[in-house]
Amino acid sequence: MRLRLDASTHLLVLTGAGVSAESGIPTFRAGGGLWENHPIERVASPQGFREDPELVWRFYSDRRRQARDVQPNPGHLAVAAIEERLGDRFLLVTQNIDGLHRRAGSHRMVEIHGSLFETRCAHCDRPSFADDKVYYGADVPACDACERKGRKGLLRPNIVWFGEMLDPDHMRRIEVFMESSARARFVFLAIGTSGVVYPAAGLVLHARAAGAETWLVNADPPENRSAFQHFVQGPSGKVLPELVEWA
Repeated sequence: MRLRLDASTHLLVLTGAGVSAESGIPTFRAGGGLWENHPIERVASPQGFREDPELVWRFYSDRRRQARDVQPNPGHLAVAAIEERLGDRFLLVTQNIDGLHRRAGSHRMVEIHGSLFETRCAHCDRPSFADDKVYYGADVPACDACERKGRKGLLRPNIVWFGEMLDPDHMRRIEVFMESSARARFVFLAIGTSGVVYPAAGLVLHARAAGAETWLVNADPPENRSAFQHFVQGPSGKVLPELVEWA
């Protein structure tokens, strides 16, 4: 089964943890929802950060080191190559925070859960900034913008944690792309997703409502398999380089 793309196609791609797992990035579910016997919510929630910012930073410092030590796989590279051909008729929405899509060459991208390599203040509205440092022990970084105003503020990873809302600007960008794509041939392709994390898991329904042809590439049938017209089973790093047929 091949996905046919041509000069008029608009393509919206959604990627999940399965894509990065092929590069060696562990998923939350792979560890049974635990990290060093701590529930994931304890290191990935505003409450967890308030209670123990050192623990949270140790968790994300470990993740930064893991992400820096691995490389984009053929699935990441295949997505970047498709973008190169389609240009502004392409948009990538990724649930992954590891930066591997960007390192593979993707540019037209919405990182809806944030970026592992960005930091922001937990207390003020200072814009997020690029940051690849690792922080361990008592070395919890302070916000110098808060310090200049005589306040105490701690920096945190720029990640959407449990209990937090997605950036409305990101969601609007996706909506605008779908609206413009509805006037042309529109394809929605989901890759390496579990089909259980919303609102990302519901994007396929919005795409279908906009007239999209829907495709899914996944190692196993996910929870929302029935929402897709076409399903190609297998690892994305193996399937994606051979999936597209250019007209």
